[in-house]
Amino acid sequence: MKDLFTVASFTIKDMIKRKSFIISNLIILAIIVLLFNVPNILNAIMGDNTSSQNTKILIVDEDNIFEGTLEQINQMDIGYEATIATETITFDEIKQKIDNNEIDDALVITKKDGQINMQYIVENLAMVSQMPQSLTNAISTIYSNLSISKLGLTPEQIQTLSGNFNFEMIQTEEEEVQGNQFAMMMMSLVLFYAIYFCAYQVSSSITTEKTSKIIETLVTSTKPKTIVLGKTIGIGVVGLIQIAAIIITALISSALFLEEGALDGIVDFSTITPFLGFITAIYFILGYATYALLYALTGSTVSKPEDVQSANGPIAIIAVIGFYLAYFTMMNPTSELNKLAAILPISSPFCMPFRVMMGIATNSEIAISIAVMLVTILVVAQISIKIYSQAILNYGSKMSLKDIFKMYKNKNV
Repeated sequence: MKDLFTVASFTIKDMIKRKSFIISNLIILAIIVLLFNVPNILNAIMGDNTSSQNTKILIVDEDNIFEGTLEQINQMDIGYEATIATETITFDEIKQKIDNNEIDDALVITKKDGQINMQYIVENLAMVSQMPQSLTNAISTIYSNLSISKLGLTPEQIQTLSGNFNFEMIQTEEEEVQGNQFAMMMMSLVLFYAIYFCAYQVSSSITTEKTSKIIETLVTSTKPKTIVLGKTIGIGVVGLIQIAAIIITALISSALFLEEGALDGIVDFSTITPFLGFITAIYFILGYATYALLYALTGSTVSKPEDVQSANGPIAIIAVIGFYLAYFTMMNPTSELNKLAAILPISSPFCMPFRVMMGIATNSEIAISIAVMLVTILVVAQISIKIYSQAILNYGSKMSLKDIFKMYKNKNV
């Protein structure tokens, strides 16, 4: 146990002292802070243009077709600050107002032979090719209401013209899905990269130590099994610290730089519970342990850092298949394929936490999934440690699958 702690402690210190590790994490945290500041940066750059997002429009109703009702546009919250004019205003006068930034656009309404004509005047047709649909709908609604009011109908009769609809969505599946699906998919993506890159570091670390011959000192002072498990634990702890730093930075940035309720449409905060946090941490640890032990195996079979990527190729393919199996089945989270993805050890770390978040994971499913992960880790650990014990001191060319299989079949280790 003491040797295990020593190897893990050495790995942690070695990781956090690297300039590449420090710089990359500072860049990631800076990007997170920057992203949460995007609205503030835009406001600072654009100034008053973003402080008032409404388009200033001059509406000329020289024939008084709308009888003063066009003022309703300012109460409709469609993005327009309208100035209504009933006197004749020439095109040159409108052009001058646009050039002087008094208005952004203009709308001239006339009536001839029973036809209502509308001229939408903008500074450049390359920027606005047609009259905005929101403005068209607003004017049509105002005119319809004006026409209806002239018919002398009762409020009950007017209501029957537009209808009184109540819309409700009901699913046929018995399991009710909660939470925002987009947020779940993005969080699944973050969890995948956290597990994948942390596990990848195990392979890279082992190969680097073989190159520098540090591994010879480690092997003579402790057992290969202790080295594998110690490195896996050490890099895993560093990975947890990284994730914690990212989450804390995101929460602080959200509180400091975003307006209250800005994320309500993106994240359903009611689904984020302590139990979800606990489950996510458990599956990060289990998923990381599985892939880290596989990468320890591939790292021990090469002796040059430039060979690491090609040796890790098969494991990377397995990880990507597991991620996409979980990712795409979230589009139909109540499907049987999604349930399978939550059980399979290659995909469950990316899938099960978000079945929990959606409120559709049962206790039995969680227990089975964790049990499968634990059995997988034990099997992978047994294979990886056995092959690692024989391959770690190999300084020749990259080992083939045939060589690795022979090592595993060797009963002397």
